[in-house]
Amino acid sequence: MSHYMAEYIWIDGSIPTAKMRAKTKIMKEGEELPLWGFDGSSTNQAPGDASDCVLKPVYVIDDPVRGGANKLVLCEVFNTDMTPHASNTRAHCREIAERYQGHESWFGIEQEYTFFDGAKPLGWPDNGFPAPQGGYYCGVGADEVFGRPVVEAHMEACLAAGLQIAGINAEVMPAQWEFQIGPLGPLEVSDQLWMARWLLYRVAEDFGISATLDPKPVLGDWNGAGAHTNFSTKLMRESYDACTQAADALGERASLHIEHYGFGIEKRLTGLHETCSYKEFKWGVSDRGASVRIPWQVQAEGKGYIEDRRPNANCDPYLVTKLIVESVCSVLAG
Repeated sequence: MSHYMAEYIWIDGSIPTAKMRAKTKIMKEGEELPLWGFDGSSTNQAPGDASDCVLKPVYVIDDPVRGGANKLVLCEVFNTDMTPHASNTRAHCREIAERYQGHESWFGIEQEYTFFDGAKPLGWPDNGFPAPQGGYYCGVGADEVFGRPVVEAHMEACLAAGLQIAGINAEVMPAQWEFQIGPLGPLEVSDQLWMARWLLYRVAEDFGISATLDPKPVLGDWNGAGAHTNFSTKLMRESYDACTQAADALGERASLHIEHYGFGIEKRLTGLHETCSYKEFKWGVSDRGASVRIPWQVQAEGKGYIEDRRPNANCDPYLVTKLIVESVCSVLAG
């Protein structure tokens, strides 16, 4: 009987920002993926005297790294009594997604990240800094962009795995890049973003490079890294008024969103570098200095979507999508 490798992947309990963990299970062809245990005391998810935690497969894709019949298996973490673990934010997202499923929410998330070579950003000089920002965004040439081979390999891996990756581009700070996932529902986009993150880390390994989601990897006059989140409901895709109502609804719970949009958000949302200060909330048409931007074509066409520009690159997408759905869909008519 033939076998394949199933890479069980989960999100740990590290604070303030969770890490991704994974281990391999050898499976017989045709065999159903089982529950599996792990040592929660080594992942900040259990004390040493009661260390067992449970992995429950919830989302399976082809493994583009190992190839063949091998699989990547995203798991939710449960306690041994099969209640969701305290670190299991997917369970809360699942509940809200089901409650408001009639709104047909769609998300597209723009994941920014930065490559590091050891202790410095990839391609940066050993001493000092590269030329100021200006020519790096969507740039071309070895003096403008760093890490393209890794980016291309990651994009190919996402496509081979069946993830709904929508595009890539070099970002404003050198060694900083972005990929986009979506449009998908709240649970689906979050699952796929976590898997795309895991593939980013894993692909970069083979190049001897690390990728970080730090929201402000270099202090000073350099852009931070975000996860701009584009959102619409069925009603918003038919009505501009619904888009403005959605923006207003996000403002009503602005502080709650900021609290759950990623650690270190105050370092990035300063009011500079295409951000609005985390201390205030405003929305505007075509305004990249706003908390929430309504694209100009949405206003022109009288329908569409909005962009929440506040989430950090290191945000938990399960929390971000849950909060947006909850804040907006509780206000908009179903």
